[in-house]
Amino acid sequence: MSTDTERVEDGTDASVLESFRDWYHLPVIGVVMLFMVWLRTQSYDRFVTEDGSPALAGVDSWYHWRTINWTAENYPHTMPYEVWTGFPTGNYVGQFGTLFDQLIVTVAMIVGLGNPSTETLYTVSLLSIPVMAALVAIPVFYAGRRLGGTIGGIVSVLVLALVKGQFLSRSTVGQLDHHIGEVLFMAIAVLAMMVALTVGEREKPIYELLVDRDWDALRRPAIYSGLAGLALTLYIWVWPSAILLVGIFAIFFAVQLCLDYVHGVSPDHVAFVGAVSLGVTAILTILLMEQPGSTGSTSFGLLQPLTALLVAAGCVFMAWLAREWNNRDLERRYYPVAIGGLIAGALVVLWFAVPSLFDSIIGNATRRMLPFGGTATDLTIAEAQPPENFFDRVFTEFGSAFYTMLAGLAFLAIRPFLGRKFRAEHTLVIVWTLFLISMAATQVRFMYYLALAVAVVNAAFVAEIARLFDLDLESGLESIRQVETYQVIVVLLVVLLLFAPLLPPLAQATAWDQGKQTGPSGSAMNWEESNHWLKENTPAPGNYGDANNADELDYYGTYNPGDGDHEYPEGAYGVMSWWDYGHLITTQAERIPHSNPFQQNARSSSAYLTAESEERAELILDAIAAGEPVTDRSTEELRQATSDSDSSEDIRYVMIDNEMASTKFGAITQWSGPGYQHYQIPDDYESGEQVSRNEVAQRFSDASYYDTMMSSLYLDDASEMEHYRLVHENERTSGFISYAFINAQTDQVLLNENGQPQVGINRLYTRQLQAQLQQINQRQDVDVQIFNQQQASTVKTYERVDGASITGSVGEGTLNDTDNATVVGSVELETNTGRTFNYTQQTDVADDGSFELTVPYATNDGLGVEDGYTNSSVEATGNYSVSVFESSEQGLRQFTGETAVPERAVVDGDTVSAGDLEEVEDPSGNETPGNETPGNETPGNETDDGSTDADGTNSSDEGTADNGTANAFEPVTPERAR
Repeated sequence: MSTDTERVEDGTDASVLESFRDWYHLPVIGVVMLFMVWLRTQSYDRFVTEDGSPALAGVDSWYHWRTINWTAENYPHTMPYEVWTGFPTGNYVGQFGTLFDQLIVTVAMIVGLGNPSTETLYTVSLLSIPVMAALVAIPVFYAGRRLGGTIGGIVSVLVLALVKGQFLSRSTVGQLDHHIGEVLFMAIAVLAMMVALTVGEREKPIYELLVDRDWDALRRPAIYSGLAGLALTLYIWVWPSAILLVGIFAIFFAVQLCLDYVHGVSPDHVAFVGAVSLGVTAILTILLMEQPGSTGSTSFGLLQPLTALLVAAGCVFMAWLAREWNNRDLERRYYPVAIGGLIAGALVVLWFAVPSLFDSIIGNATRRMLPFGGTATDLTIAEAQPPENFFDRVFTEFGSAFYTMLAGLAFLAIRPFLGRKFRAEHTLVIVWTLFLISMAATQVRFMYYLALAVAVVNAAFVAEIARLFDLDLESGLESIRQVETYQVIVVLLVVLLLFAPLLPPLAQATAWDQGKQTGPSGSAMNWEESNHWLKENTPAPGNYGDANNADELDYYGTYNPGDGDHEYPEGAYGVMSWWDYGHLITTQAERIPHSNPFQQNARSSSAYLTAESEERAELILDAIAAGEPVTDRSTEELRQATSDSDSSEDIRYVMIDNEMASTKFGAITQWSGPGYQHYQIPDDYESGEQVSRNEVAQRFSDASYYDTMMSSLYLDDASEMEHYRLVHENERTSGFISYAFINAQTDQVLLNENGQPQVGINRLYTRQLQAQLQQINQRQDVDVQIFNQQQASTVKTYERVDGASITGSVGEGTLNDTDNATVVGSVELETNTGRTFNYTQQTDVADDGSFELTVPYATNDGLGVEDGYTNSSVEATGNYSVSVFESSEQGLRQFTGETAVPERAVVDGDTVSAGDLEEVEDPSGNETPGNETPGNETPGNETDDGSTDADGTNSSDEGTADNGTANAFEPVTPERAR
């Protein structure tokens, strides 16, 4: 009995040990996943506001919040077309409103029992991204285990959990964006293809089995290949531009089929997997198609199914060609050369036959997958820029794990030379990893993809190191007891190599440090006040003026314009701003921006904001309404193009913030030209010209920047403009400075290597700029000369109006010299912040003594939202003062009057009489009004929102908890700044 008992107990011990060896990885993965979720939710409280309003970590996150709410209202459908952006056409939103949003809403539906509250929807949305990031560990583990066993898979998961940079920053709480969904579904698709390839190689499907209809032999490879095609389709459904993985698979199949044939292996096995998987993808993506005529990568159109079908057909063709090659007894080594030539020929044919498809394929390859060929406007997007120093960047993100990954790739590549079995999945991993490296070198954001390869391929590295040093990591406790000292040292060295640079004390910033720093977007919080004001104090789109058509623009409605151009009802209107803020205007204000982060209408917005006269700006807006192009057209050409237009699709509001007027202005200029330097340096400046210290203010205050609509509206409160009135400004303010670097020995402005002066025009006074100027000021050979200081609200909102015409006359023959007579109208205004400023307008007097001034501000608040107009928060403190000044040989004469301007006259363009003007007895002591420069106070504290240098690049708005402020001009003492 006791012997039997002992046997049972021994068997139980063995069973327990075997079970532990088989399943111990599951609790390990579970713990790591919980750690990953905790890491990414440390800052959860920062995104939960007292009033329950959303607080998200990126501008694109706000638009996902919009599409998630839309999907919840229309479940299970997603938004096919968006009319609440891209005015006056609307826009197909493509990569928003996809499977990513449906998954989040589905979970919220389950939690909310079919009717989730806004709070439930928001909570699920916040937590969904960290959870998706943790789920990435599952396919990473199984992919790693295929390359390096269970220990290799665990190493892969640990590397994934500890990496910093893009993968972490884009998966923290508040980052409601599809990027981490892309990573998850790419990992699933690659793992599924690895499994399908292994099954295909093992089951060896060939053409004869298809002819004989031997379904039993084909069932397993067909099922696994079909699942790989389904996984690829799901990835595309999350992000239409996932077509790039189809391109990677295409390269892989071309390489692998050539390798198989050259080495005497039938290409049929792998070709079967490619044909079935990509064929399934082609069929399923046809079902997803929403824009059949589109070949763009960001829309569900023709590109996805056609590309997948071409790859599937290519696999079949290569297998057929291999058979024909055998039948003709040709040298196998020439087969890859023939394939390369045929691929090149096919691209040439595609270039001639379907140039749009060719351009789309090549364009996406060069913009997303290869580190060359990006456009200048692509480089204005922070996440689309290449890393400044690739190897420094990868070490910051992955530590030495990037380099051990390269070693792992090398180990995989030389397996055949070591007499080891080399499987098709090894080729796939090598090709996939090389492309991810190239993508990360092309656009910095794709570091989040590279994290997958770094994690997975390190499993192969660990397995090969273990093999080299006879380490059996899979055999259990008995093998551990037999480990030699040198083997322990090897294990410790590998662990240190992989993880020490990611952990303290070597890591300057750990993953948990980075996770704690995330917070709501500074830009979004800046704009929230203005957008909420816009929502409450302007008529609903469709109700502007005398129209009453707001019911035709349901915020959660479904729209399917056949030609991609929505016909807006009368009374609809757009909001002009820079494309960075379009999603905020849509979601926070529920108004329709002209441009948006899809970069739709970026060129026309740039043309408007950089226009150097009000006349040109107005013509640009008229051309936009008429559907006419606006870039690269002269003012006269625009005038002719809009002369017969009667479009009512007007842009009624303009919103400008502190970054648009400074740090983002360089990026804005790149879309419509001329370049940034044109606006920083006066037109009459000659290269190499010397400018002394005393001439700086006079010389550079004439820079073209100050003539732009951007400057005239944001800094000058629309002074002397006829059709724009300030209606709201934020409570918070920002400081701006203009400065020049002076050679302390020569007292001349420093020149750069191109002979251009080193000046900064209207730079946002951030903490970074403060530090830079302080550092330069400590030098003995350079002085910083500040020649302009201004302060303005962080966001200003303007309304575009017809303007009232103030008409009057001093009487024919009253003036001695009408050629030297000027009429000036002026009114004092007070904003919602309590700030007062003077609006002035002036023009010449006609020969008969009459005059006409067009002014945009009213002296009363007679209209509001209920009338179809704006509840302006900027009000006049009194009536307009109207004065005629005449300078002649007889001296200075002044005629003065006063008039009220009703708001109805401003919005309808009516005429108002200036009344009787009386001559002032002694005008010699009076200055001509209207020459004040508003806002020339010393800047106070302003928020540093992570904006960029004014070199033409936008900031990366990923959310940070540290919105530090800079006390204006602390490091620039009066003595140094002179």
